Amino acid sequence: MNARPRYTVPTEYLLLACLVLFPLGAYANQLGSQMTNLLIFAILALGLNVVVGYTGLLHLGIAAFFGIGAYITGILTIQGYPFQTGFVIAAAMSTLLAGLAGILLGAPTMRLRGDYLALVTLGFGEVVRFSLRNLEEITGGVRGLNPVPPPSIPGLDDATWINDYRAFFYLTLALLTLVVIVLRNLEHSRLGRAWVAIREDELAASCMGINVNRAKLAAFAVGSALAGLAGCLYATKLSTTADPNTYDFNRSIMMLCCVILGGLGSIRGTLVGVLLLMGFDTILAPALDQWIQASNINPQGYAVLTFSNWRLLIFGLALIIMMRVKPEGLLPSERVKLEFQHP
Repeated sequence: MNARPRYTVPTEYLLLACLVLFPLGAYANQLGSQMTNLLIFAILALGLNVVVGYTGLLHLGIAAFFGIGAYITGILTIQGYPFQTGFVIAAAMSTLLAGLAGILLGAPTMRLRGDYLALVTLGFGEVVRFSLRNLEEITGGVRGLNPVPPPSIPGLDDATWINDYRAFFYLTLALLTLVVIVLRNLEHSRLGRAWVAIREDELAASCMGINVNRAKLAAFAVGSALAGLAGCLYATKLSTTADPNTYDFNRSIMMLCCVILGGLGSIRGTLVGVLLLMGFDTILAPALDQWIQASNINPQGYAVLTFSNWRLLIFGLALIIMMRVKPEGLLPSERVKLEFQHP
């Protein structure tokens, strides 16, 4: 008689559950805002993981959809426009329209692979960035759109959203948890298995009856939609869409590094990658600079003794060592792990 399989809680759910108790710490006031940004970037990286990790398509323009979501939110909520729809409708429209933009980008690129697809997505990202900067009548140019109002939830006024980080922290954590649940179910669905089949061998997948073009478009749509949702949250938290240069190529590369470092096709790996890379860049580096300044190690203010000026060197060396020692990533999916360990 066969024993019944034992149910185990997915690791990504345990990681998210640990964040629930985070604001109770002694340094919550200092880290709360930065941790909220990490949760937003985690949603963005999970969207990229759908395209790169699941489907195997090299996407270098995810920041463009991040910016599209942010500016749609600004247009729909600020007082300079007649819409003023509120956060819920703005989040839904940012997600849907960013997903539609992903389909519009993916439709003419179905025959492209590898470097050619990477160049197209990179070019699309630059077109979006320069369009956001030059369409000043619509996007506000380099000033951006502001002020983006906070969400309207009964019992929470605007001052609470501005002065107490916990409200937006828990809102972002709830949305991230929802995204993880949706992606985990997609991963084990027929569409998710089709994505993995395309990543392994596109020709073999098409011979097995998989509609490759439809599956690729679905991957572009889902990844872009999640990037649009992350952009909506980012603009709402900052109360502005920020400078269009915020959504440049560097943002796309950073998210790609998070996915590769954590492990291709792995939700928990992507979360860990964002925590390590973005946490190093936005939390650890500024904290070390403050410590150097407070300890009077650099009284003359020499740039060479500032940790921020060395962070990219440390970051690059860490990636090189990581790819040499563990090329599959820290927490890769089981399929990717077996591929790298196969003799």
